[in-house]
Amino acid sequence: MPNVYTFKDFEGSSHRILIDLISRYASNGGTLIDLGAAGGELGAAVRARFSRTIGFEYNSDCIADLHEHFDAAVISDLEKVKHLPGGANAIVAADVIEHLRDAPRLLALIREALAPKGRIFISVPNIANITVRLGLLFGVFEYRDRGILDSTHLRFYTLRTIRREIEAAGFRVLATRGSSVPLRLIIGRFTPEPLLRIGERMLSIITRVWRSLFAYQIILVAEVK
Repeated sequence: MPNVYTFKDFEGSSHRILIDLISRYASNGGTLIDLGAAGGELGAAVRARFSRTIGFEYNSDCIADLHEHFDAAVISDLEKVKHLPGGANAIVAADVIEHLRDAPRLLALIREALAPKGRIFISVPNIANITVRLGLLFGVFEYRDRGILDSTHLRFYTLRTIRREIEAAGFRVLATRGSSVPLRLIIGRFTPEPLLRIGERMLSIITRVWRSLFAYQIILVAEVK
């Protein structure tokens, strides 16, 4: 099965925000664990900061990419993992927990695996995004191949509910960000690059001002209480 999750490297994207947050909140050295690493691009972007990096992924077709971008690669179903490698400085769960039947269980495993000053970096789609709200206003709630209403999502989060779930799992939230709607993936092939950049800049500003409504994804950094 091909990797359907595209690495998003443009202004306001969740991956660019995650890279920035990791550079700010993860100490140099130690171990990085990337859960749901897909093709490993995020791990590759921050690999130099860590002594050891480990990528976990469900899709076995990604194994060659994972070995290229991480020091170790694990093909596994996160619903069945009983333990994660301990003493991790940073654990990334980007676009992961919304796919799980039992997200609190994985959060508990992450809590156990973090070093005393380790941090977790999480991103989830924002079901309260204005595009979904407008759809509901007109009676539209259709699952898609990707995006907020990805047909493989089992759980839906707002800014408030993801904070509550992380705090209930024993974490303290240190930072919250919101990614903007990915114009480049929606209309990129029909729009000149200069106009795309202007649109991305404007959306990024609007999202920072009104995160709960305009954030496409919610990104959080947390540590154990």
